[in-house]
Amino acid sequence: MRSVEKIYIEEEVWDQRVDNFLFKRYKDVPKSHIYQLLRSGQVRINGKRIDASYRLKLGDMVRIPPIKIAERSISHKPSVVAANFFTFKKIFEDDAVLVIEKPGGMAVHGGSGISFGVIEQLRAQNPSWKFLELVHRLDRETSGVLLLAKKRSALVELHRQIREGLTEKHYWVMVQGEWHNAKQHVTLALNKYVTATGERRVAISNGENTGTKAMPAHTIFKLQKSWKDFSLLDAELKTGRTHQIRVHLAHLGFPIIGDDKYGNFEMNKQLAKANGRNHLTRMFLHAHTLQITHPVSMERMILQSPLSKDLQKFVDQLDHSLQA
Repeated sequence: MRSVEKIYIEEEVWDQRVDNFLFKRYKDVPKSHIYQLLRSGQVRINGKRIDASYRLKLGDMVRIPPIKIAERSISHKPSVVAANFFTFKKIFEDDAVLVIEKPGGMAVHGGSGISFGVIEQLRAQNPSWKFLELVHRLDRETSGVLLLAKKRSALVELHRQIREGLTEKHYWVMVQGEWHNAKQHVTLALNKYVTATGERRVAISNGENTGTKAMPAHTIFKLQKSWKDFSLLDAELKTGRTHQIRVHLAHLGFPIIGDDKYGNFEMNKQLAKANGRNHLTRMFLHAHTLQITHPVSMERMILQSPLSKDLQKFVDQLDHSLQA
């Protein structure tokens, strides 16, 4: 039997129907039981009853009652012990917010076979904190600026800023190919879908009815530097859809190097096996700048993270190749 859960809705599941959200979260629970919980008002959002067709909004708090699940579906996850703690570099911290540099290869939260992620580890490291939630997410392989809220009021305010387009997010991304445009706006809507193996993916919407709502997605790419086979771009997210940068670039024919979902798999293998120069074992995507308004002081903040060491090393190797 699970205990009561309170889940704060983030960008990844925004605009999803609440019944579909619960089906995906509790795959081992019969759909009939999920619908019974919704009809009886045991599942509440922001303290209110809702029906199965309710679409989740950014910042919603979903209260889920204890749900009995089959023993076979319970995974006995190892506890987060001090010996496994990672020391995160803090960019900023006060009573309302925490900003850290997330390393590449670490998930922001547990799930999908991952015992624990950044949020679980930070909670375990700081047991005296009464509240800590992710304000946004980064893909597991993505490094850089990660924002968390230490107060419920801060989370609500920061989600409002995201929802109203008042934040600014920039990423450094290395793509395969020679990018020519100094600045390029990409506005291609995205659809989520599930592969035959059950893996969640995203694709450019073709206008057909796929059963999921096409979500508008806008990215601004600026060329920073180019080499013979690679280009370094600054990607500014005007919307925050799942895998937005990755799918936009792959569709344009400039896949992110190291991307194991939408990239050039043969090139990824060559880079991973490279001995010495041009060696890369993960996706080259780094969140380098996040601009927000502090949820309490209301001062504008520019939060920055330098390119991680492994990605900087790859850039240095490309520069060295030019000089050779």
